[in-house]
Amino acid sequence: MFTDLRLRRPRRAGARRRMPAVAGAVVSALALVWCTASPGAAAGSPGQKIADALRRSPVYVDPSLDSAVGAADQKRLVAQIRGTQLPIRVVLVPLVEGDSWGGDPAQLAEVVHDRLGSDPSIIITLGEFHDDIAAREWPTDAHQAQRAAAAVFHQDDMEGAGTARRIERAIDIIAAGDGEKEYEKATADPNSPAPSARAGDPAAAEPSDAAKSAGSPVVRALTLVAGPLLLLGAVGLLWRRRARVRDLATPFALPRSVFAAARRADEAELRDRAAEEVVRLGEEARAAQGDPRAVGRALDAYAAAGSVLDRARGVPDLAGVFALIAEGRTALGPAEAPLPLCFFHPLHGPAARVLPWRPLGRREELRVAACESCIRAIRSRRAPEVLTDRVDDRPVPYFEVDAAHSLWAATGYGSLISGEPGDSLTARVQRGDFTRTLDAS
Repeated sequence: MFTDLRLRRPRRAGARRRMPAVAGAVVSALALVWCTASPGAAAGSPGQKIADALRRSPVYVDPSLDSAVGAADQKRLVAQIRGTQLPIRVVLVPLVEGDSWGGDPAQLAEVVHDRLGSDPSIIITLGEFHDDIAAREWPTDAHQAQRAAAAVFHQDDMEGAGTARRIERAIDIIAAGDGEKEYEKATADPNSPAPSARAGDPAAAEPSDAAKSAGSPVVRALTLVAGPLLLLGAVGLLWRRRARVRDLATPFALPRSVFAAARRADEAELRDRAAEEVVRLGEEARAAQGDPRAVGRALDAYAAAGSVLDRARGVPDLAGVFALIAEGRTALGPAEAPLPLCFFHPLHGPAARVLPWRPLGRREELRVAACESCIRAIRSRRAPEVLTDRVDDRPVPYFEVDAAHSLWAATGYGSLISGEPGDSLTARVQRGDFTRTLDAS
């Protein structure tokens, strides 16, 4: 059972993403603007400037994005919007952490809408990812605009399409009022049988030409040769990426070897390893010379980890010990906090990034921190390796346990925590959430 979820859209599985060629230039240009802007320019309200421009044209494109959405694209979008006779406005500005909008498309749309002061209104912006768009509307869901933009992100024929084409598609869906329908269609369970594969369909019995050719000796031979080469290339890329991560690691980060050993250990060995890491965290915290408040947080995490370890009933609780140790070491590390452990299986180690995810068969959508292997599984439409717990003597994904009976289901080992000041796994253990869930079981 999920709790404290922030509803978000899932990223389409199985899709390979590429940053547009202009992304680096966009970030550089934005940094130059911020570094050279005068105090007077900073006080000029970027949201008001955009709103003033939108009163002249329904499409506003930041100059740094001209190469991605040129004058011809903008002219075509303006004509399309006017043809719909809907209050649609397009605002394309680069979104990065620390900008005027906090890198949040929703905040950008809210500010611009407030400066425009007009309802009804639909504002389309860039999304949180490099190949994403987002939409907000007032009144909410009047034209299903948010779902329309979300649907475009998941549509297979939009993969690799330019920003202008994706916005054009979103406008078409908004004008038709089919955002919900298109979204459900684009995010349908890929494992469900296609109409032609249903029982009784004679077309399902005959393999396609592509399937026939795939079984030919030539294709099989090419596969045997190309497969290992591709695998070696992928391993090399992964190794270089992990090496970079290790180079950037802080002295207090849990070594990846700890998690590799933990995954191979049985419960007794895992408990011993957890105990060793708890002791090590305590020693590091007591020896630390940094901010006394940070040291205090590390010592609190040390105490919480020891408390959970003492009452741990199985691997899910022991994984929670590692999550608390990670929180403690984060407190001793750099000011910028890293991501929590992998939501799907915390013994995979620290997450690589946050991504939207929707469990199969559910309508809830949430953002979770995941490791590289789980991200690759989701993108290729495979189920990631998931830590399991036991309910009624059968294994289930730990996050499907009733949150009243599991602190880990309630928090996703850190992914589902609100991020508000003072809210953490450590704080929840301190206030008794772990012991309450034990008593409720």
